Amino acid sequence: MAVTLDDKLVVAISSRALFDFEEENRVFEKDNDRAYVELQRQRLEVPAAPGVAFSLVRKLLAFNTPEHQRVEVVLLSRNDPVSGMRVFRSCKAHGLPMVQRGVFTQGRDPFRYLRPLGAHLFLSANEADVREALHLGYPAARVLTESVQAGGSNPHEVRIAFDGDAVLFSDEAERVYQAEGLAAFQRHESDKAAQPLPDGPFKPLLAALHRLQSAGEDGGTGMRIRTALVTARSAPAHERAIRTLMGWNIAVDEAMFLGGLQKGEFLREFEPDFFFDDQTGHVTSAALHVPAGHVSSGIANPPPPGAAH
Repeated sequence: MAVTLDDKLVVAISSRALFDFEEENRVFEKDNDRAYVELQRQRLEVPAAPGVAFSLVRKLLAFNTPEHQRVEVVLLSRNDPVSGMRVFRSCKAHGLPMVQRGVFTQGRDPFRYLRPLGAHLFLSANEADVREALHLGYPAARVLTESVQAGGSNPHEVRIAFDGDAVLFSDEAERVYQAEGLAAFQRHESDKAAQPLPDGPFKPLLAALHRLQSAGEDGGTGMRIRTALVTARSAPAHERAIRTLMGWNIAVDEAMFLGGLQKGEFLREFEPDFFFDDQTGHVTSAALHVPAGHVSSGIANPPPPGAAH
């Protein structure tokens, strides 16, 4: 029988998102790839320290049992194979032996391998790779490697927080806000309260997490998932967001309609293992309190000059 990942939640992650390779990366940027490879070779026996997304990965893998492998984490990296060997050794040293698959492209584009993996999430420190992954239709975020790491207060809960517009939902409403202002945005959303918002790039991940939670309830792992919608929306624009989730038949555990308040301190109280937002200002603020990733999606993130799309 052929091996398949079709029945699993698949997370593809780069080396720098999972482990702290910032010192090595500075060598790469300052000198060249040859010096970087040599440094990694010298440090093969030295486990890298956990990175920003380590807590998220460790907790998701805790949904697996010997009988049921519900989560697959695959290393997908621009690293060379020698550096990849150190990453696998670091996984083993930190108690992640279930990370067994990896693709190391030695500087070439890694995102094209998301398709055969059927990835539900791609986390990378490389902005260009994230943009391309989103363009191909995969939930993806650029990990802010300077983020505060997740705390240890909720060892049996995977906590994930999402922005709404241009993340869980499309940027339809955000475009109205950008073009016409807050009053027009509120009117637009009130008039269309009963009309679900189009899907955003991270709807597939939310749906996959919902399936994982449902499958894991009787799995004997003691793990659960807790999700939060953290949005700048406020009443009356809140109703369309809630109705959209109802239409998807997916519930979030918490919803914060902050009306423009800074999200960081609210996220600090929620204590997510990861937070996803399309606005660089919100992500930078959040990174002072929690692990955070930037979703290069929607009108707030136009393609850079010279980009093909």
